[in-house]
Parts: sequence; C-alpha cells; structure tokens
Amino acid sequence: MRTKKLLTAAVVIFTTISCNQQKVTNILKQTDFQKPPVADIKPETLTNFGQVRIDNYYWMKDKNNPKVINYLKTENAYTDTVMASTKDLQKKIYDEIIGHIKEDDQSYPTLSNGYYYYTRTEKGKQYRTYCRKKGSEKAAEEIIFDVNKMAEGKPAYMFEGYDISPDNRLAGYFFNETGSFADYILKIKDLTTGKDLDLTIKGASSFAWANDSKTLFYTLIDPVTLRSYRVYRQVLGNPKANLIYEEKDAKFSLGVSDSKTKDYIFISINSTTTSEERFVSANKPTETFKVFMPRVKDVDYSVFTHKDYFFIRYKDKQNLNGKLYQVVVKDYADRKAWKEIMPHDKDVRIENLNVQKDYLIIETRKNGLANLEIRNLKTGKKEFINFPEPVYTASSSGNPEYDAATFRYTYTSLNRPATLYEFNCQTSETKKLKQQEIPSGFNPDDYKVERLWANAEDGTKIPMAIVYKKNLKKKGKNPALLYSYGSYGMSSDVYFSGSFYSLIDRGFVFGIAQIRGGSDMGEQWYEDGKLLKKKNTFTDFIACSEKLIADKYTSADKLAAMGGSAGGLLMGAVANMRPDLYQTIVAQVPFVDVVTTMLDETLPLTTGEYEEWGNPNEEEYFRYMLSYSPYDNIKAQNYPNMLVTGGINDSQVLFHEPSKYTAKLRALKTDDNILILHMNMDSGHGGATGRYDSIKDTAFELAFILNRVGISK
Repeated sequence: MRTKKLLTAAVVIFTTISCNQQKVTNILKQTDFQKPPVADIKPETLTNFGQVRIDNYYWMKDKNNPKVINYLKTENAYTDTVMASTKDLQKKIYDEIIGHIKEDDQSYPTLSNGYYYYTRTEKGKQYRTYCRKKGSEKAAEEIIFDVNKMAEGKPAYMFEGYDISPDNRLAGYFFNETGSFADYILKIKDLTTGKDLDLTIKGASSFAWANDSKTLFYTLIDPVTLRSYRVYRQVLGNPKANLIYEEKDAKFSLGVSDSKTKDYIFISINSTTTSEERFVSANKPTETFKVFMPRVKDVDYSVFTHKDYFFIRYKDKQNLNGKLYQVVVKDYADRKAWKEIMPHDKDVRIENLNVQKDYLIIETRKNGLANLEIRNLKTGKKEFINFPEPVYTASSSGNPEYDAATFRYTYTSLNRPATLYEFNCQTSETKKLKQQEIPSGFNPDDYKVERLWANAEDGTKIPMAIVYKKNLKKKGKNPALLYSYGSYGMSSDVYFSGSFYSLIDRGFVFGIAQIRGGSDMGEQWYEDGKLLKKKNTFTDFIACSEKLIADKYTSADKLAAMGGSAGGLLMGAVANMRPDLYQTIVAQVPFVDVVTTMLDETLPLTTGEYEEWGNPNEEEYFRYMLSYSPYDNIKAQNYPNMLVTGGINDSQVLFHEPSKYTAKLRALKTDDNILILHMNMDSGHGGATGRYDSIKDTAFELAFILNRVGISK
C-alpha cells in the first residue's frame, strides 16, 4: 500500500503587531537563491495504445547509479541552502512539539496471559522500551526489549512489534535497519536468558504461535514484488521450515495470526475486494488448514472467534457496508446455519469486532463518525457509548483478554488529547485510565472545532473538520493548512496532534478533509473514489479548499495543503488541476508516477493494486490514469511553493518517484516560487525512525509552511 512527513525558502523579516498578526516586509523567492539543480535529460520513449510518452528522467530509477545519488545529494544541499534562514524557526517549533510530549512516559498496562504489558519512553531516548510484570502491576519490571540499545549506531532502525509464546518464555519480534517496510527480519528471543535463538527469517511479514510454544507459522514476501505470498511452519530447533501454502494469484497477499480465544491459527488471504480465511487448530498445528469459506470475487469477509461461535463480517457488492453473521463453531461450513445478527445498512459501515466471552463490541461508522455498540451475548441487551463532540475518533484499544467483563477504547478529537477509557459491560460505568499529557499546558476550550460540508462537483456533500483559536476573525486573511489522504478505503479521521498547534497558535486554521477514496462516509464513499472514479478524490479536496476560502477562513494566497503517499498523489493532482488555489503544498513521499509504475509488474505493490487504481494494460484504465497521473500532467504553468519528500529505502513509493517529479516540475514550472526536494538518504517510507529525529522532520515541514506566509517566529 502506498501509504496506513523542507521547508522554507526564504528569509522572512517581519514586525510583530500582535500575538497572531505579523507584517511581512519581504518573502524571498526562488530567484533570490543560487540556481537550483538541473537533472540530466535522457529521453525514454514509452508507447502504449498508440500513446507516446517521453520520460526525460526515467534513468533515475537506479539507485545504484552514482549519478542518481549525486543528483539527490545536490538536491538536498540546495534544500539546506534554501532552508538555512529557518533554522531558528525549526528549533523553536521542535521545542514546542517536545513541550507537547511527556518525554518520560509509560503506557497503561494491559493484562495478557498472566502478565501486565506496557511500554516506556525516556527523555532523550529515540525509541521505546517494552516491559512486563508478572501477576501484578506492583511486581518487578522485566524488560523485554530495549529498542534504544538495539538501535545503537544505526542510522535507521524500525521495531515492528512482538508476540509472546503461550508459555510466556519466548518473544518473536520484527525489526529492520534500513527503514524499508520490505526489509523486516523475524527473530526469537528467549526471555529467560535474554538471548536470541539461532533463527533468522529475512523477509518475514507476519507470524503466529501454536499452543505448544515451539511451532511457529510465518509468512514471507516475494523479494521482487514485495507481496506476502507464502506461509511456512517452523518447529523451533528444526533446521528446515515446511511450506504450508503459497498464493499464486498476484492480486492477493496474505498474513497469519492467532485467534483471541487461542484456539486457532488463521491464514488471511486478501485482495482489495476479495478475501479467504483458512484455519487450523492451534493445538494441532501439523493438521491441514481448512477453508472457512472459499473465495468468491468481490466477497470480502473476516472471521472473529468465540469459544462457542464464529462471528463473520461479510461484505459484497450488494452489502458494501457489511453485515454480521453468527454461527455455531461446528456448523461453520453450512451457510444455511449462519444467523444474521446485524443486517446491512447503507448508512452504517461495520468496521471491526471485539469478541469477549459474554460480550460483543461492534465498531461502526455512521455519517463519518465512529460508534461503539456493546451486545450482551447472554441477554441480547444492546448499549451504545455516546460521544459529546461534533467530530471525533473512537476505537477499541488493548483488549486481549477473552474472559474480561470490561473493554477499553481510545477517544480523541482535534482539540482533545487522546484518552484511554475502560467501559464496564456489567455496570455500564466508564472509567478514565490515562490521558495524553501536555507538559507545556493545553486548554481545549481555547480552540474551536467545527464540522463543515463542501459541495463537490457532482453535488455530493463532503465533510471536513477544522480547528482554530477562538479569537480568530473570519475575514479571509488567516493562513490555513488542509490535510487528507483519500485512498484504499482508509478514513481521514480527526485526531489530536500537538505538532499542528505550532501552526494553530500562530493563527492558522487546520483542517482534515474526509474525501472520497476513503471510507469516511461508508464503503460507497470508497467505491466512488477509486478506479474510474478516482478524480472524485481530487475534486472533493478542491471543493473543501474552496469552501474554506468562500467562508472567509483563509484565502488562496495563504492556503497550504499536505498529504503523504497516496495522499501525495492527491497533492500532485491538485497542484496540476488548481495551482491557483494553494500558496504552498507539502507532498510527502508522493505516489506521482502512476501510469509508468502501474505498468511495471516487476515493481513492488503493482499487480496487487489493480483493484485500487485499475490495470493500465487495459486501454480504458490506461487513458483514465494518464488523465490524472501527476507526473504525466505537469505542464508549463505557475505552481505553488512546494516541498517534496522521499526516502532512498522506500519500498512503498520508490524513491525515484518524488525525484523524477521534482526534476520535471522544476524544468516546466513558470513561476518564481520555491520548489525543494528533501530525500532521506538513510530511511524509507516513514521517514526518520527515531522519535526525536521524526520530530525534527515535522518541524522542518511546518517551518516551510510558516515561512511561505511570512512567519519566522
């Protein structure tokens, strides 16, 4: 998935008039600096369906080519020069963000199989420490992983989590040292000795323990396509693993997991629209996996386990938002035995289930907002948790215990820090367990949150949420930043981020647009923003931008936009379509060379995404994709100020896409606005891997946005 973060180009001098008002005396342009890098032109002719395309920068694909690396270093040096005047601003923003974070912090403990698990962060340390206590929260601390020690001396390090064996003695864990999502290694740590076992599995993508604590199921990725396609069974101590299943269809990838009841191991096989589940008893790991329900095109289902029942979330073309079934375990193969317990509702999307012994928690989405429903499996009683604000995000969080009579959920909004709650299913009482602390101080009542609705080109109402200081005047003179994603059915949920308050406290309006391509308003919302309807994603974002301007929150000369990965595609598209609407665009690791990438089946994550973007080997899709592909549609016109980011080890959006995009844009744009590329030469899709380094990247991006509207303090 091209998912699921340079800033400023100028010395800005201003006189402070008031807290949120600055008088700009000078904002430097591109011509105030040395000439930017010019990439070599090496024309490559690409022909499809009689359409000839000339790609002058096709040669940038090869990162082993010294000329490519030299070019990227030149771009980074130019960016450093342009951004030099913002160093003080970057440091100030960095300090502000740090002030919004409790550096020495600890997660609320979660009980699992007799141990309380939690993580710690320590001031000055880049990574988390993972810990547990046996039997009681007052017991002695046992450090499972100190990621700071594991990452010592490494420019990039990603720790992707762990899973404890049923006997509590072993921990399987994922890590990589490149920042690439494709380079994970699976190791097993003996928690008694503190040492790793002699087992290293490169390219693993998921794993699950059988109940004997010595049998391990894991998946491997294809080293070329990066598709997770094989499942192996490994008995610890045996030199060879057994291949259990291989998925031949390139549109599908797979993962393995255990069940909450610890009764089963599941192989989940998924394309964008279709799924299949296979399972085996966790007590009998050498048996053959059974197919829960054979795959049917455009039927997507998920299985959730109970000791007595299977619960099935089922979706097809006629039931896009899904319906719920319940079936006695022994009768699962008989479709006639499936009992519908929640019918399809065109206005309510079923998103997730949390199954406990006596309770079923159903997570749904209606009108773009999350809902939590609790059902008593014995009495049939239904309860709903109500949330007071007009726009928010809520989801279940940290509920591993099957026998529990409580469940936990996290709640957040644009002006409400994330808070963990525990709901007692027996008493209907809610208890606050932990709230995100803001050491520098934060009063939610100082800010106003609104939900707005923009009118799309086809008349559809598009929601967005905005937040700003209460004393803000709507006279069309405020700077603003609008963010969105809009692909893969991933909703652009609202959340609290201390970093964006470095903008808001300087007079910005910050907004999140819930555009089509996500599932914010239900599964049809996703269907209406993919394949041959993909342009709705871009025009929806434009409509939201126009709404902010029309309602006098901001103006085109003060509006910034930001998006990453597939959201970077969004940024590239709106930059081509409506460059007049934006003063600044930040395109993070953007997927911009859509047609060429999707035509190359040797590239990672291509054939598996035909159901998202379409197959350009078919003329209808080729021509439609070509009509919006940001790289192919760059032309001689004025563009906003732009910051483009990339990662040399990016496996989701290969580094050459933002590189080529920047080179072509610089060659064709007719304006004097700033265009800079920041390529991380150590990491991948997620940028810097340490938390402090990541904050530096964020400060860099925000400084760029601020600088472009003349704010330097």
